[in-house]
Amino acid sequence: MDIRHLEAVAEIAKWGSFTRAADALHIAQPTLSKMVIQLEEELGVPLFSREGKRPKPTEAGEAVLRYGEPILAQMGALRRELTDLAELRQGTLRLGLPPMAGSNFFPGVVGEYKRRYPGVAIRLSEAGANRLDEDLRAGLLDVGVLLTPTDDAFYDSFTVIDDRLKVALPAGHRLAERPALALAELAEEPFVLFRADFALHGRIMAACETAGYKPNTVAESSQWDFIGQMVGEGLGIALLPATICAQLRPERVQTVELAPPGLPWQLDMAWRREGYLPLAAKAWIALARELFAKTRT
Repeated sequence: MDIRHLEAVAEIAKWGSFTRAADALHIAQPTLSKMVIQLEEELGVPLFSREGKRPKPTEAGEAVLRYGEPILAQMGALRRELTDLAELRQGTLRLGLPPMAGSNFFPGVVGEYKRRYPGVAIRLSEAGANRLDEDLRAGLLDVGVLLTPTDDAFYDSFTVIDDRLKVALPAGHRLAERPALALAELAEEPFVLFRADFALHGRIMAACETAGYKPNTVAESSQWDFIGQMVGEGLGIALLPATICAQLRPERVQTVELAPPGLPWQLDMAWRREGYLPLAAKAWIALARELFAKTRT
């Protein structure tokens, strides 16, 4: 049974006329009549009494209407919802952001997205890049921000943030007036690091080990501002992005460049190459690409 056949029966019963039903469905009357005949042959019973000027549903026709109208209502609701999704009047965006990037670089993007698509719900996950990578691979997120390099075989991506790490030192530290510091010169310093589930944790640990030592970690946190406060209290030093360092209180924390080759801090907007990407996620990707391109011009 074709859904169009049910629509034909419902419109004929509504209008009491094959002609007006055909006009409502935007089809020719002979086509409508053929659809009804096909359904009657399929069911083996007449659906309309054709005596008199107005076709009237038979008992079988009434049964088809009774069971068919809820189906048509469900199909109508489905079509409306699909239209809303296609036009982004509703939907859900599952977005993953690292706390440091989310609080400093994305409020404006999220705000503009909600202005453009107020009906789309944003389910935001804040976690380290390692956890976001796991969730993206597991299909728990549609799109997320990862520390580069990303897996090009698995992800499509584009760069949203291109920064570098600097050394954050307690104000008055013996190294604070140096123009630049090599990682090897920090071997004896206590470190305040991001937690192990943050990709930056592993990146710093590996760089220090390449420089010949394992950092003496005295504290870990998921929040860059708390790390900055701990540095300001003299608990240790930290390696933080230059953009973040600019927000620290200079009377409490002084920052120094890392000597070449330094440590880059580059973040990519990433999503899976394979599988279904919701329209809400495609709209987010397009908007983020647009807005971050403006910040680089």
